[in-house]
Order: sequence, then structure tokens, then C-alpha cells
Amino acid sequence: MFSVIRGYNILVVVLAQYLTSIYILAPDKPLKDVVFDWNLLALVLASAATIAGGYIINSFYDSEKDLINRPIKSRLDRLVSQNTKLSFYFVLNFIAVILASYVSFKAVLFFSIYIFGIWFYSHKLKKLPFVGNLTSAVLTITPFFAIFMYYKNFETVIFVHAIFLFLMISMRELTKDLENIKGDIAQNYITIPVAYGEKTSKMMLTALATTTLIPMYLLLFRFEVGHMYLFFYLSLFLIVVFLILLWKSSTKMQYLILHNILKFIILAGVFSILLIDVSVILNRI
Repeated sequence: MFSVIRGYNILVVVLAQYLTSIYILAPDKPLKDVVFDWNLLALVLASAATIAGGYIINSFYDSEKDLINRPIKSRLDRLVSQNTKLSFYFVLNFIAVILASYVSFKAVLFFSIYIFGIWFYSHKLKKLPFVGNLTSAVLTITPFFAIFMYYKNFETVIFVHAIFLFLMISMRELTKDLENIKGDIAQNYITIPVAYGEKTSKMMLTALATTTLIPMYLLLFRFEVGHMYLFFYLSLFLIVVFLILLWKSSTKMQYLILHNILKFIILAGVFSILLIDVSVILNRI
């Protein structure tokens, strides 16, 4: 079940939400007021439960495709019956709504829409080119929107960070489509690589990668990001490597390497939030 819900991804999202709250969304609040904010904890746990439920319903609809694209993980996931997965899915969504109700009715409405959005994406939108990729990227950053609305911090730098994250996730989704093209064709998923070909997909990835230079430039030279500038220079180097390898890639293994480069950038971005102010723990206790 931990494999089905991708528990490691959820742990990263939880950590990212807390780091974002401490360093970006509520930088002026005492550390203990953020860490021990029970409303924030409820929102984070509701997000975790919703995301876990999303992975379950996604696994349910993609079970046949995953046999082709991820045979080892698929065999592991099949140790849990479909009935058990669905039961756990409903329990997790119920828990998410209950946790949201602790915060406010607006939070309940937010997570109800989020749960429906994940189901609708898994059931219908995932098979559509462009729409599926865009929806997936939006759903991935939605948990951060929940805490963004909670703190009501509308500084420009936050939107620039969000744009960079959105572009990286969009690149990852399109790269994942290239990686999974064989299973998508077999199961009649009309993704961008299936509908328009690998060359067009590579051109789109190149355009997305080039666009990431805009938020990177702004964060490096227009906003104060502390020592996080090291992360953005590393990201720039890795994106250049990504583009060089992209145009030489044609096999599933090569696309998997590209996918992992983007995952590393996103994961490194989470931990590099600590570099915004390395003394924050001492100064805000």
C-alpha cells in the first residue's frame, strides 16, 4: 500500500509545505507559531490524505497501462486488491474532508473540489493531450495553494517561485509521457508524444526549459533568495544537461534518466528552501 500511495512522495510534499510556510509564506512569524499551528497541520494532513487517495484512484484506472510501463511496481501494487484500494481511497478522502472542517468551511469546499479534480483527471482528462498535462501540473501544486490561501501572502516572489515549480512539473509530466509512450499507445491514451510525435514533444520541452530561465533570472537578480541562488545555478546546469541528452534520447531508459534529472531538481528545490536563511531556526525560536 505504501507503494500504491507513493508514500515517499507524500513525505516530500509534507516537508515542502512546512518549509514553504516557514521560509516563504510566513517569514515574519515565530518558528513555533508556524510549526505548532494546528490549522496548518490539519491542512497539511488533509493534503497528504487527498494526494494518497489520488495515487490510489490513478493506480486503479492505470492498472493495465502500468503492467507495460512499470511491470515491477505494478506487480507489487497488485498484492493489494482493487477492493481494498477503493475502500482505502474513500476512507482517505473522508479523513481529508474531516481535517479540512477543523479549519473552515472554505477549506472543506477547497478539498472537496480538489478530490473531485483528481478523480476527473484520472478518469477522463489524463487521456487527453495538453489538457491532461496541464491539469496534472495544476493538481500537483494545488496543496501549496491551500497553505498560500491560509496565510494570504500575495508577495510577487511567491508567484515567481510558483511559476518555476509549475514549469518544472510540466516538463516532468511531458518527459514521463515520452517514457511511457509504449503503454499509452497500447491502452489508447492520446498523450502529446502519441498524438504529435517525439520530435514535437522534444520541441515543447525545449520551449518549457527555455521559459524557466525567466523565473530563474528574476529569483537570482530581482528578489532576495539568500543562499538559494546555489540551487538555481545548479538547476540551470542540469537543465542544459537535460536538453543535450533530450535530443539524443530515443529509448525508455534514456527518457527515465531525463525524468530522474527533473525529479532531482524538484526534490533539491524543496531542501534548498532552507538556504533562503540558514540562521532562521536560531533567530526565530
